Amino acid sequence: MKEERKSMLIVISGPSGTGKGTICERLLAEDPSLTFSVSATTRYQRDNEIDGVHYHFISEAEYDRLLAEDAFLEHATVHAHRYGTLKSQVQQLMDKGLNVVLDIDPQGAKEVMRQRPDCVSIFILPPSYEALRVRLHTRNTDDPREIERRLGNARGEIEQMHLYQYAVVNDDLELAYQQVSAIIAAEKQRTARYIPVIE
Repeated sequence: MKEERKSMLIVISGPSGTGKGTICERLLAEDPSLTFSVSATTRYQRDNEIDGVHYHFISEAEYDRLLAEDAFLEHATVHAHRYGTLKSQVQQLMDKGLNVVLDIDPQGAKEVMRQRPDCVSIFILPPSYEALRVRLHTRNTDDPREIERRLGNARGEIEQMHLYQYAVVNDDLELAYQQVSAIIAAEKQRTARYIPVIE
């Protein structure tokens, strides 16, 4: 038997603090067909972050240049910082036969879904707003004002959940991971992407 597989673009999105990053990290660690597209951002670099691994940390001037060149698949201003996914990077990875995972905010996700309607879109939700508040406080990366802004944004983002193909509630990280993994496994078998040839 011969088989042909086409790469897919996977958008994993949801409010800050829902565990998107943790789920994505495990997916990438356990599935060699997946790779991560690193976003560019003008946000400050946190102590635990590595340039080119977590984000491409760039200046406002460099961001403006890329914007003028139409280099972004999506770009958005989120929590007063600018983010963007580079078209060239995504295409290069897919041309290599890899399935590309984007861990992006809902504003950027909508733009990717518009430009790439063939993408797989998964929305991660918290079990409650109170649980989200606790998670944002315990991860200890943002000041209280930033946390309140993220919580305020979360309500509007969750109202847009219907735009996505799938929704997963992260009340139990293991279960949420298994559900996202099952979605990706099923999407790999779609006849639009998987073509087995029986001799």
